[in-house]
Amino acid sequence: MARIGEIEEEEEATPLLPKIPETEPVLQRSRTVTTNVPEAEVHVYKQGKGPIDVIKTGLSGWDQDQLDVREILEKYGLKTVYAYTPGSSRGVPIRFNPRNGRSIVTYRDGSVIYLDGDPKDSLLSPITKILLSVALITLMIVVVMKETPQWANKLNFSSGPIPPWVLACGVVVFTRMRKRTKSFLQRYFQ
Repeated sequence: MARIGEIEEEEEATPLLPKIPETEPVLQRSRTVTTNVPEAEVHVYKQGKGPIDVIKTGLSGWDQDQLDVREILEKYGLKTVYAYTPGSSRGVPIRFNPRNGRSIVTYRDGSVIYLDGDPKDSLLSPITKILLSVALITLMIVVVMKETPQWANKLNFSSGPIPPWVLACGVVVFTRMRKRTKSFLQRYFQ
């Protein structure tokens, strides 16, 4: 049968567990754990107009009671978000942690949140304003100079010299009025 140094094998191995007759169905238990993720309904407005979107978002954070404000800002192209009452006006700004983007104020599961935001400024608008300002200042300098450049002589729009201090005052008044008019119009025409 077996030689020295070889392992003997039994012809019939005995199972460790007894065989279950096939007539009995084996009931398998499935273990699943379901967790309820807290959600909040968010109505997003842009400058008081809308709602532009109504979303259900999951609350995040350690206690799952914080709104992910940075995600909303990026999704809708907003630079700031305020608490909002639809029939009234804006409330306080929604502050958030700069590291993780979650709101500092906490919310409960099933809350309905109204947010109003300001859109991000486009890059084209400030560049256009700067270029127009530089062109206007260049035009004013050409008018003020005693000797106009040759390219300005071809345009033939210089009527007389203006003192530099008048030009400086004009630039300061122009920039101040533009800022004040902008805030004045936003305050009363929104």
